[in-house]
Formats: sequence, C-alpha cells, structure tokens
Amino acid sequence: MESNPTRRHHDSVLTAAGLAGPQSVEDLSGQPAVDTICAVATAPGGALGIVRVSGSQALAAVSAIFSKDLRQETARTLHHGFIREPAGDIVDEVVVSIMRAPHSYTGDDSAEITCHGSAYILSRILTLLCDNGCRTALPGEYTMRAYLNGKLDLSQAEAVADVIAASNAATHRVAMSQLRGGISTELGQLREQLLRLTSLLELELDFSDHEDLVFADRTELLDLARQIDSRVSRLAHSFETGQALKHGIPVAIVGQTNVGKSTLLNRLLHDDRAIVSAVHGTTRDTIEDVVNLHGVAFRFIDTAGLRDTSDVVEQIGIQRTHQAIERARIVVWLTDQRPTPLEISEMQELCEGKEMIVVQNKVDTASDYDRQPWTCPMYFISAKHDIGIAALEEAIFAAAHLSSFLSESSGEEPLIISNARHYEVLLRAQSHLAAVMSSIQAGLSGDLIAEDLRAVLNTLAEITGTQITPQETLSNIFSHFCVGK
Repeated sequence: MESNPTRRHHDSVLTAAGLAGPQSVEDLSGQPAVDTICAVATAPGGALGIVRVSGSQALAAVSAIFSKDLRQETARTLHHGFIREPAGDIVDEVVVSIMRAPHSYTGDDSAEITCHGSAYILSRILTLLCDNGCRTALPGEYTMRAYLNGKLDLSQAEAVADVIAASNAATHRVAMSQLRGGISTELGQLREQLLRLTSLLELELDFSDHEDLVFADRTELLDLARQIDSRVSRLAHSFETGQALKHGIPVAIVGQTNVGKSTLLNRLLHDDRAIVSAVHGTTRDTIEDVVNLHGVAFRFIDTAGLRDTSDVVEQIGIQRTHQAIERARIVVWLTDQRPTPLEISEMQELCEGKEMIVVQNKVDTASDYDRQPWTCPMYFISAKHDIGIAALEEAIFAAAHLSSFLSESSGEEPLIISNARHYEVLLRAQSHLAAVMSSIQAGLSGDLIAEDLRAVLNTLAEITGTQITPQETLSNIFSHFCVGK
C-alpha cells in the first residue's frame, strides 16, 4: 500500500524545517505518521495547568496513562479521571478533552489534559507521555502543524503570536483581524484580479499567430494595475501605524526649562517617574514610559528643557530632545505663559510633520489667562493640581487619529500591517507593480507584462504562504513562538 502523499509532504516539510524528531510512530493503518507531540500550554504558577497532545497517536498515548481508554471516544467530549504511574499510583485527578482530525487546532487528533498547576505534576505528565510514544513539542510547532494542515494560512499563523503578545485593546484588535483572515481576504481579492489579467495576457500568447487579437485591453490593464498598486501602497503605509500601536505611539513633551514637563509626565503616568525640581535643567536626558489611553499605548517621553546653555551635559540632553521630536508622532509643547505668535511659528517649524498640541501649564498660579485661542488651539492645565489633565489626554488621543479604527460600530476589521516580514513583501510587490505599469506604458509585449504580473502574484503569495515557502522562512517564523503554541 502506498503511503499517504499528504502525510509524506507534511513529514518532509517538518524534517526540512528542523521540527521532526528522531522518534516516529505508526498510525492504526500501519502508515508512517508525523510524531505525536506534547507540551504544557499554560504559564507556570497558576492553579490549573493544561498539557496539550497532538498527533495520530495522541489518544493512544493519553489512554496509556489515563484511567480510561479514550481511543474510541467521540470528538468534543470531556472525560474525568486520573493520571496514573505505571505502578498504579495516582499522579493527579484531571479532565481530558478530545478533538478529532481534522476538526482540531492542528488538524490532527488532539487531547488536552487539564490538571492542577503544580510544576511537578505537569512535568510528570509530560514524562509519562514521552514514555508512551510522544516527544516534547518545539516552539510554535502546534501552530506550524495548523498551517501545514491548512487550518491557517501563514499570515493567520503569525497572528497567533501577536494575539498572545497583545498588551492593549488596539494591538489585540489588529492581531484578531489578521487571525480572522482580514489581510488574507484583501490579498485574495487582489490575487483574483491579477490572475484574471495574467490569464488574458497568456491567452493572447496562445494565439500569437493572430496579431490582431487582443484579449487584455491595455488601458483597462493599466487602470487596474494602478488600483492594485494603490491598495498595496495603503497596506504598506499602515506599517508605521502598526509599529506605533505595537510599541506605543511616541509622544514627546517639550518646552523651556522648569515649565513642568516632568510634573506633567508624572501626572499622566500616575507615578513619580521623573525628578521634579525648581532648579533649571534638572532633566538632562529623556525619560520614557507608557500610558494606556482608550485601549491604545502611548509612549510619553519627558525631555530636557530647550534653552541656551554652556553646560556640556545639558547640551547633550537638548540634542536628545531634538531627536525625540524627530521620533515622535505627537509633540506636546508645554509653556507656563501664553506663547507669542513668533514662538508658535518657530515651534510649528520644529515640529513639521508632527501633530503638535500647545499646552499652558501652571494656570493655578496665574492671576489671569486668556482661554481664547491665538493662532492654534491651546489647552490650559495645572499638572501639579490635576486641572485640565483629562481634556489634555483626550486631545492626545484625538491627535493619534485612531477613533475610526477603534470604533466597533464601523463593522469593518482594521487592515493594518504590523509584521515586518509582511511590510518587506509589500514593498517588493510595489516594485514589481511599478514594472508592470512601466511595461504597459512602454507598449511592451504581453509576455513581458505577464511575467511582471506573475512576479507580483508570487510575491504577494509569500504573505499567506499560498505557494511553496522556503523552509528556512517557516522555521524562522515559528521558532519565535512560545512552547505549547
């Protein structure tokens, strides 16, 4: 009997990626199967722990150490019983859940043992499973099997790690959108358009002896190529936002010395993070910390005061202030008196390309101040006495322009690229699209245009893994996952 070709491909891919171990088990039909793997899928220290087992011999391995034979039990059922030592001693009282192929996370037969969270119990269960034909899973091996078995495409598989790492509502929503196939759907639509155009061009080549036959109108082709390029460009441009959401949107707090920048940072953080002093030039380096506003991480940077000074150390701090402004997406310019139109103009020039928020501090000590805006909107606060801070936080959040993205009422999943590999692929796709448009405008033959279109198709396919992906890429992607995923 010939071995299953899907299994052969699965086994060879795991071997090439360095994920196939030395052990190999036989399934009930006698055919060679990919190793059955096991790992702890929960963080240490909890009251409960979960041991995940997956592979053709998962139920046989669990049955060998469980108080009940599970091999003939139906899928999606729970079973209460005991894990026992070979001599019969009880290791723990547990609940085992059963999932049958292909309706499991990995697409293989799987079982999950829920036990007490004792490190000894978890370790002992793993040892007993390995004594009965399993091997311990490598980082990301469960998700890699899900990809290889067609349960997830590559972009969805990578999103699993992002879901686990999400630290706020915004990054969680981006990751969940990718896990649900948001990017895959967008790229699938582009793929269909590109395939149609490529097919028409190749049809022309089949009738090359009839020079008067043109199946792909060049004007329509150029227009569609531009539309596709626009959509790819939009996705690529979203990478900056994706990275900002992942690492925190950088907000620089700048201004003259002793205007209350450190006090404002402490107020926003609800913590005495920065040293506050009446001495000018106290802050000589940048101080950073993260605040969560409406589910979005903002990375606030307290900077050295802007002023002319002969102090060498303070001068270095001021240089770093300018660097912080360059890195920031939002600049909070703090003053303790109403700025002149010239000062506003100079600061706007310094913050060109950034969202700038002008804030007058210490209003609690001012005899009077004019709340009417001058040449730009202003916010009036007392960082020391928590006056106007809530309104300033709302202004900072609004300056990030993420309200529509975070709105659940829109019903649309956010299409934001946060993965550096995806970004690099999109840039290469744009380069190939530029070649397509250039070839069309130059009036080149259909075979040359079709070649460029195929390059776009193959490049975009690297994101979802819908074509043969180099095994080094797979190994690199999944090696960064935690064990048990």
